[in-house]
Amino acid sequence: MENIIARLVSAKRSTPVKVYLWNAQSAEFPGCREFSGSNGCRMIFGEWDCIAPILKENRITDYHVECTCKNSAFPLLPIQSLNARIEPGAIIRQGVTIGENAVIMMGAVLNIGASVGARTMIDMNAVLGGGAIVGEDCHIGAGAVLAGVVEPAFKLPVTVGNRVLIGANAVVLEGVQVGADAVVAAGSVVTENVAPNTVVGGCPARFLKYKDEKTAGKTKLTDGLR
Repeated sequence: MENIIARLVSAKRSTPVKVYLWNAQSAEFPGCREFSGSNGCRMIFGEWDCIAPILKENRITDYHVECTCKNSAFPLLPIQSLNARIEPGAIIRQGVTIGENAVIMMGAVLNIGASVGARTMIDMNAVLGGGAIVGEDCHIGAGAVLAGVVEPAFKLPVTVGNRVLIGANAVVLEGVQVGADAVVAAGSVVTENVAPNTVVGGCPARFLKYKDEKTAGKTKLTDGLR
């Protein structure tokens, strides 16, 4: 995680904005991108620290500002070219890796350095903290949290093996490794490593049983959703 922290520390902070102007045809905004709209409207794209002084200097008051972040060190990841399904409202920062045919549902948050394997679904409002690693063919349930290690940065990241199901609202703490084909019950708090092919649950999570055919049937993924 040291390289990610170094990038955050050295990154130039950015407050990108989109400004709609009316009745301000003479003002110039060097270094910004501009598009002309109807009825004399102008759309200016640029940094607020550059645009704000020009608005003040020209005494422009007829404007509207759209701003999605303030002093951000990392912008959002461009998703238009990903071979994955990304639903509206997901927040994915640059530095995240998303595998083929993965699914990121509404409200999911993926922080810097997180990795999602092929065909894995990150369900609604789930959080992958900085550096969290999820394997292939997994399901991270709605509201689940895989703790990040950007700060504090002294532990290993959460690592989830292939074909793992983590239930809704479960929490997996820093440094925990969840073995392949394991199941974490909904609402669990996982503080220790989970062995492959086991089912754990509770707060803190404890071994419940080895994964059997019945559990495998109940936790089978639906290929058509990917």
